[in-house]
Amino acid sequence: MGSSLKWYSFRWRILIWILGIVCLFSGYTGYRLYNAVRLRPIGTGPAGPVVPAEPFRSIWSQEEVYLLGIGDSITRGYGAPKPQTYFELLRQNLNEEYPDMAGRDLSSVFPNLQARNFAVDYTVSQEHIDYQLIKIPRFEPNVRGIIVITSGGNDLIHDYGRTPPRDGAMYGCPYKQAIPWCENLKSRLETLLLGVMEKFPGGCEIFPANVFDPTDGVSDPQTVGMARWPDGSKVLALANQKIAELCEQYPNVHLVDIHSAFLGHGIHCDQFRHKHYRKEDPHFWYAPIFEDPNPRGHDAIRRLFLLEMIRVLSPAQAAK
Repeated sequence: MGSSLKWYSFRWRILIWILGIVCLFSGYTGYRLYNAVRLRPIGTGPAGPVVPAEPFRSIWSQEEVYLLGIGDSITRGYGAPKPQTYFELLRQNLNEEYPDMAGRDLSSVFPNLQARNFAVDYTVSQEHIDYQLIKIPRFEPNVRGIIVITSGGNDLIHDYGRTPPRDGAMYGCPYKQAIPWCENLKSRLETLLLGVMEKFPGGCEIFPANVFDPTDGVSDPQTVGMARWPDGSKVLALANQKIAELCEQYPNVHLVDIHSAFLGHGIHCDQFRHKHYRKEDPHFWYAPIFEDPNPRGHDAIRRLFLLEMIRVLSPAQAAK
């Protein structure tokens, strides 16, 4: 009779299996670490849509106009030097830095333009009501307001899942839990809009932006070292839906869709098989912290705002 096999006769096979599992785990961990810290291509030159020159060849209005910025770090200008933030570029283009946009700014069409930016980094919608709205003076009836707002993004992401999700800091919550919170966000933003309108008895046009998605719609923030949020993009879409609904309720409130324009410029920007891959500009438009735009992102945002402002404010467009 043959001798029975002993367990240790399989020791080399067991060792190979263990080594294989260790290698796979190490490789996956290494890839995750590399993907979290790697520098994605930023690119050079103009970013975002082309802004036509024709509307800027004549004055839009000689009246007194006040450009106001309200909201979070995007409008405050995190991620870019001050002259290259979207708010400052809206006010006055940097002709040497952006020669293709020479003369395409609000100062060129509103000779009596003044500007002030009330936005503050890391703030949420309730803080925009409590601490920014109250600082805005009530203007004379002869002053027209142009207001740009980024509000709501921090209501979604703060504090990055370090504490259980809640209204005003939704990171990590399932979609169902976010439904009433997104409705509350809409209510807070309406309070903000109505408060701004009261500051301008002579009338104002308000341009809120929606919220972009650094994961390009994949909901995988864990790939860059952040906490998991499987429903993140779905919750973000719901918040954007509420912002769009609010804009539709008021004729002087005009949505600026930065979400669609930024898809394909997030953490998957250089993956050509990704559904939002931008062959014409496969570059990263975000700052290293992923929640704010870099200088090219700010360039794109100001172009998106200007296109909507042309549609709303240009006398030539109004005559059509």
